[in-house]
Amino acid sequence: MDGTKIREILARNIKFFREHRNLSQADLAANSGISIPFLSEIERGNKWPYPDTLAKIANALDIKIHDLFLEAPLNSKEYNFTAMVAKEMLIAQKKAADSVIKRYLT
Repeated sequence: MDGTKIREILARNIKFFREHRNLSQADLAANSGISIPFLSEIERGNKWPYPDTLAKIANALDIKIHDLFLEAPLNSKEYNFTAMVAKEMLIAQKKAADSVIKRYLT
């Protein structure tokens, strides 16, 4: 995969996660410690941020850096479903762990 394609994926995903969290470019820029024009350039695929800037953006979006490079097309419905499944799995795991602790360790 060439650099142009990676930059397009990054741009699309930053915009997707920003909009999914109902953040404006100004909000995300402020939370990331970067300028609005620079964020705009990143979202248009015109600029490539340094790794520390990627980390700040991911942190502000409450995601992992690798989520910014997901190649599969994202849409809000699929993302919400995946997040719901992950949450339900964690709840079930906690219940199972609590049951084991209660039964065997108390």
